Amino acid sequence: MSSSAGGLVVFLLSVQVIQSQDGWRVKYLKTDVCAVKGSRVEISCDFTHPPGIHPSDIKDRFWFTKEKDGEPVDLRTDSEYSGRVKYDCYSESCYLTITDVRESDSAEYKFTLMTNKPGEKYTGSPGVTLSVTGFQVQVRRSDSTWLELTCHSSCVLPDDPEYDWYKNEEYIETGSSLPVSSGSTDRYSCYLRGSYDHSSPAVYGPQRPSVSVSPSAEMLEGDSVTLTCSADANPAANYTWYKEHEDSPRASGQIFTITDFTAEHSGNYYCEAQNEMGRSNSTLRLIPSAGKRGSTWSTTAIIVISVLLLIIIILAVPYIKRRRMSPERTEPRPENDIQIPLTNAGHQEDEKMAPARFIDFDEDRE
Repeated sequence: MSSSAGGLVVFLLSVQVIQSQDGWRVKYLKTDVCAVKGSRVEISCDFTHPPGIHPSDIKDRFWFTKEKDGEPVDLRTDSEYSGRVKYDCYSESCYLTITDVRESDSAEYKFTLMTNKPGEKYTGSPGVTLSVTGFQVQVRRSDSTWLELTCHSSCVLPDDPEYDWYKNEEYIETGSSLPVSSGSTDRYSCYLRGSYDHSSPAVYGPQRPSVSVSPSAEMLEGDSVTLTCSADANPAANYTWYKEHEDSPRASGQIFTITDFTAEHSGNYYCEAQNEMGRSNSTLRLIPSAGKRGSTWSTTAIIVISVLLLIIIILAVPYIKRRRMSPERTEPRPENDIQIPLTNAGHQEDEKMAPARFIDFDEDRE
């Protein structure tokens, strides 16, 4: 691809304007200028001053688009124009040249003069309106198999402009338009002949779409399933969703959502991306997993309850152990409850226990 410097591509649209006041005068050649992005543009004016002012009394003269604290800002000091502006000023004329013009350069440009007297200045207003635009490739279908590409700009171009056409960044031919085969995925762009620093954005058909599904893992009956399709294309692609063995589309747009997924929704789905240059598609297979979303919740509840019971058992074990290890309590017997067991087991049935007899040993002493 040629890397030669862009030529002057400027289109002057309106008549000259003369601004004058008290002997001051600024005459712009044109008030509206249209330039192609990346080209070089030139704006000029003639000026005069009152008879009592000598040229040496003019201490400064420059172009500006904005003001700061009520004072015009010289383009040469504006960082947005750094290294891209040049003045060629003479006794009664001044030329402004801007190279590598950008869309942000679109503005109203004014010329001002300042003298040695404090506060004495003159500005030609209104100024020159600069419009910067790029080229766009327009696509028109000739028939079922052929397309016609044309280069377009919002600037009013000279009659029969010439364009250089590129395919995949390689020059192929020069002409006002270019026929191409429908369905091509090659990239086509155009340059206005003489301006090679900036081309139009390339146009091309959709590349193979990328499709994805959410949730990407397990899909259960009752879930909400979202399919997404995306394809690189210029102009931007339109999207249509189809299910295998069905003629009518299921949905349009990049996103297709199935709100209540069931076994009936299983199968192959394909997304078709289409623009003026062509079309392309990709297929995605949906298969529901075993079970339903409701049974999953039941299983979860069972697991939670089982865990809680296990925790209760673990906490109760120390208490049960302490109960088993503590000594048995016995009830105390009354002091007067005296029992005399039988000593002869053989006479247990024939003899009765005699009542206890208390002997007073004092009687023997008598």
